[in-house]
Amino acid sequence: MKLLPLHERIRTDIESQILSGAIGPGDKIASESGLMEVYGCARMTVNKALSRLSAAGLVDRRTKAGTFVAKRPNEMMVLDVPDLPVEIVRRGQAYRYRMIQRLERAASPHDEEEQRFAERGRLLFVSGVHIADDQPFAYEERLVSLNAVPEIAGADFTSEPPGSWLLRHIPWTEAENRIGAVGASAQSAEILHIPTGAACLTIDRRTWRGEKYVTHVHQQFVAGRYDLVARFGAVQRGS
Repeated sequence: MKLLPLHERIRTDIESQILSGAIGPGDKIASESGLMEVYGCARMTVNKALSRLSAAGLVDRRTKAGTFVAKRPNEMMVLDVPDLPVEIVRRGQAYRYRMIQRLERAASPHDEEEQRFAERGRLLFVSGVHIADDQPFAYEERLVSLNAVPEIAGADFTSEPPGSWLLRHIPWTEAENRIGAVGASAQSAEILHIPTGAACLTIDRRTWRGEKYVTHVHQQFVAGRYDLVARFGAVQRGS
């Protein structure tokens, strides 16, 4: 796995604190000079990280006052967007990704959701399988809006899957998850090396960056090979 550039690591660290509720709406983020000291970097690096957070709508930068977490509802229901390679390696397993198909196409004229997703641009479709210890772990089909993420058109998915690439490059501000269970189709059963009709956990996820619709992914996990963990609760803020 490639190491994140320092400005991306700073951005990711702050974003994780915001999305987990560790810091909440209106809270002040450490000053630029404070972040420079913590990360041992130049002001330009810190400024780049904060600019990306601001562009994603996660923080408000106020002249002379500092940087604050953007206003959001106090009630939070958090289901992480996982980085599957990291999850699998954390379990002590060897990870690899095998891409099955990759193509750029226009939105279907018969699919209103795809047309809204594409925003008059084109879509990138990528399918592949996540593998843990040489066993299929999950089959994935993903659409990415090239209008929202034009730079992904040149990304190389032989060394990392598209979901990991997106997490490293495009901070999401809103995510919707739909969780279900299905019997494996003939196609997915062949890819996952399981009998047709075998039980699978499915996740359909859409993510946005501000007003832009970034990606829609459908993942199908072999039953018993994946644990889905969610955190629910209200974020309490004292006066």
